[in-house]
Amino acid sequence: MKQFFFAFTFLFLSQGFAQDYPSKPIRIVVPWPPSGNVDITARTIAPALGEALGQQVIVENRAGAAGTIGSAAVARSAPDGYTLLLGSSGTITAGPAVFKTLPYDPVKDFIAVGGIQSVPIVLTAAPKTPVTNYQEYVALAKKKDGQLSIASAGSGSSNHLAIELLIRQANLKLLHVPYKGSGPALTDLLGSQVESMMDQLTASIGHIRDGRIKALAISSRKRSPLLPEVPTLDESGVKGYEASTFTGIFAPSGVPPVVLDKLSSSLKKALSNETVRERYRQMGVELIEMSQPEFAAYVRDDFDKWRRVAREGNIVVE
Repeated sequence: MKQFFFAFTFLFLSQGFAQDYPSKPIRIVVPWPPSGNVDITARTIAPALGEALGQQVIVENRAGAAGTIGSAAVARSAPDGYTLLLGSSGTITAGPAVFKTLPYDPVKDFIAVGGIQSVPIVLTAAPKTPVTNYQEYVALAKKKDGQLSIASAGSGSSNHLAIELLIRQANLKLLHVPYKGSGPALTDLLGSQVESMMDQLTASIGHIRDGRIKALAISSRKRSPLLPEVPTLDESGVKGYEASTFTGIFAPSGVPPVVLDKLSSSLKKALSNETVRERYRQMGVELIEMSQPEFAAYVRDDFDKWRRVAREGNIVVE
């Protein structure tokens, strides 16, 4: 009877608290330095989200250890809806799939509030690589028998995993060349020191539009409106291939359902703001149009997919 009383009291107080939510400013922790894609995403949505919630939303950068320091801090915070994470593929799905150890569990320690934007990965070829489409790329890969070079932003990066997924689903032999970031890899691609690359569309689109590198195929489920003439890998014959990166808002597990609903509906309202939508269009990203349960299921599936790819490719980051 006493246990029932305490459980009922806790539930009553939690519901009362949730109904008053939010009664003070809310923090969105960005586990990366300022000015990057994830940080800009957070600072674009924060004012509109604050307006929808009726409270100020503050963006706080807590960078370090490939995004794990800030993510772990949010995982350990009170599940009251006042400390949120701007999570991404790098900290929630693809990144955790390759790390040997993590100070948090991306599945158990967080609940997905809602998606914000996704960025497809594009397969590109260097100026001197003698291909103009994916079919010619496959033919060249077979001719070179495992020596066709393909760059990524680094071992264990989302781009690296996308390459491993392509190798497996398309039954290709490629020579992976990891770099320390997209910048150096793109520089070598532009100079034809490396023959091809897989990278986020946002990083490559300027060079593609200027004709400095060749876009062969895109990794999203449907063609990007930014490059409508470039086919998807699925269209090109790699059936079921999909390897977009994403960002979204996550809360510590245990957040009251009423608070989760308030955050989710407020995020949806913020994303309908035309100023926000235009800013994201300028960034070259695609808005995620999913309900909270749909986004949560997408995140779980994405983590499982990359964990499988990492295990099959024996990809481990110490």
